Amino acid sequence: MQKGWSKNDINEIITRLNKTDQNLKVNAYRSTLVAQLYGDIEKDKKARASIQPVNKAMQGEESLIISNSNYINYYYPVLATDDCLSCHTNAKVQNVLGVIEISYPVNDLKVSLNEMVNFFILFIVVFSLVIFLVLFTKLNKYLIKPIRNFSSVIKNITNSNDMTTRVNINDNIEEIDSIKEVFNSMLDSIEHQFYYDNLTGLKNRRKLTEMLELRNNSFLMIVNIDSFQEINDLYGDEAGDNLLKEFANFLQSTIPKNGSLYRLHADEFAYLCTNGVDIKEFITFASLLSEKILQESFKIDDRSEVNLSATIGMAYGSEMLLVNADTALVVAKKTKKYYLIYDDSMAMAKVYEKNFNWKKRLKAAIDEDRIVPLFQPIVDTKTQKIVKYEALMRIIDNDGKYIAPIHFLELAKKNKFYHLLTKIMIEKTFEKFKDSPYLVSINISVEDILNREIYNFILNKLEVSGMGKKVVFEIIESEGIENFDEVLEFIEKAKEYGAKVSIDDFGTGYSNFEYLMKLKVDYIKIDGSMIKNIDVNPDSQLITKTIVDFAKKMNIQTVAEFVYSKNIFDKVVELEVDYAQGYYFGEPSETIEH
Repeated sequence: MQKGWSKNDINEIITRLNKTDQNLKVNAYRSTLVAQLYGDIEKDKKARASIQPVNKAMQGEESLIISNSNYINYYYPVLATDDCLSCHTNAKVQNVLGVIEISYPVNDLKVSLNEMVNFFILFIVVFSLVIFLVLFTKLNKYLIKPIRNFSSVIKNITNSNDMTTRVNINDNIEEIDSIKEVFNSMLDSIEHQFYYDNLTGLKNRRKLTEMLELRNNSFLMIVNIDSFQEINDLYGDEAGDNLLKEFANFLQSTIPKNGSLYRLHADEFAYLCTNGVDIKEFITFASLLSEKILQESFKIDDRSEVNLSATIGMAYGSEMLLVNADTALVVAKKTKKYYLIYDDSMAMAKVYEKNFNWKKRLKAAIDEDRIVPLFQPIVDTKTQKIVKYEALMRIIDNDGKYIAPIHFLELAKKNKFYHLLTKIMIEKTFEKFKDSPYLVSINISVEDILNREIYNFILNKLEVSGMGKKVVFEIIESEGIENFDEVLEFIEKAKEYGAKVSIDDFGTGYSNFEYLMKLKVDYIKIDGSMIKNIDVNPDSQLITKTIVDFAKKMNIQTVAEFVYSKNIFDKVVELEVDYAQGYYFGEPSETIEH
């Protein structure tokens, strides 16, 4: 999965895919590993429990199921790669992060290929028996061998699933030749249904996709009729279908003959040119086509004509043509241009749009008091009893689901919301633990410490609340500490109120042994990237052991995060880590024990 995509991003992509073809159905189910980090979804939980192919795919096995010879279901497991592990920190490479289900009916084919093959094999057997009685002596030469060749070719076509292959054998037997012609004619019919649009007779999206897979250097143009749904609503579906056929005929008569025209779906068409065309010629043609569409009148019935406009998105090259042309189309519609050709800035525009949407969501969450801390228990490895909690920031989305900060924290920094989030977390966490016997860890960054407003806010809260002895400030930062004196000053001030200090994600970024000796921290939290596979990785074991031994000599206690199984916990205990945190002991929750 693309780094940083949320559940809503995935749902938007699935919704768009499902709209491309009314028969196509796409679903995605998250695995338990993803659910552990980002919360489970009831639909996913039911699918894993009750749909056997989904469960099977969750184990890493693809499934292709054809139900009653007229429905295809394909279940594809999404496996974790190295890039995935930065977000899916509880996963390993090749772990299943989810399953994609693709369903498509084939009952629109009048006769399935298997049924056709069975028919001909039966026909050939009967035919063979009759001829055998008549021409027994010449059976092998004039019948058995030709039929065997014919059957072999048919089986090869069936096994390859290649709709474009035809039977082409010459045995000089009139009857076999007749069967061959009928068989090839039926294949022609099936291929037409498979690769051509029923309404317009144009090649369909499936055929375009196969052409693009050849990776030829090409030009692609997507033509979308503007406001077609309004025409459909005003005049009815039949009139809308007539208009689409009229428009398809118009495009056929207008486009150059050195390319092919396709109907993608509904009111969207595509023109693919694989011959040598200059980019300026291609843009000029787009301008000309746009003008001709505006000037043309299209019949929708015997009495009515309408004028249309269309938006055109274009791309060229050999990779991602369909995606890029579609992006250009979307940008053209938003900017009210008749046509645009794709460039890299459009991809950045998508990023900006996503950031803008997240900014609005984040501001709404702050205004509506939907920024909340969840609390994950931290246990003593010797007793396995909870001794403290870590406060973890979440947004409660409009559907009641929790959104992890990986989706919005960096954006919050760019939009000056970050320090406000820190204040909210401290306020709500202090309030939650004021009567609790447990310690609580709160994450703050070096950026927070260097911000004078947040610096004073924290110290004031410690003084007013009297909660200093219950608070551990976990300093998180991926960069080196340039303002070392200011950070050390904060630690000393916080400790005057009884607060403790921890270094988060030790083993990465600035968190090295030299800083430990100078900062006088009370805890170090060993980075999860070393803990999550410590039961099987000798290098992780060696590094962790070195950290623990050093910490003990410095009178610093250690915490292992991402402890999600008994095997990992046993290894953490063996290495004498003081505390453990992870899904093995409890997931983040709004409630704490009393």
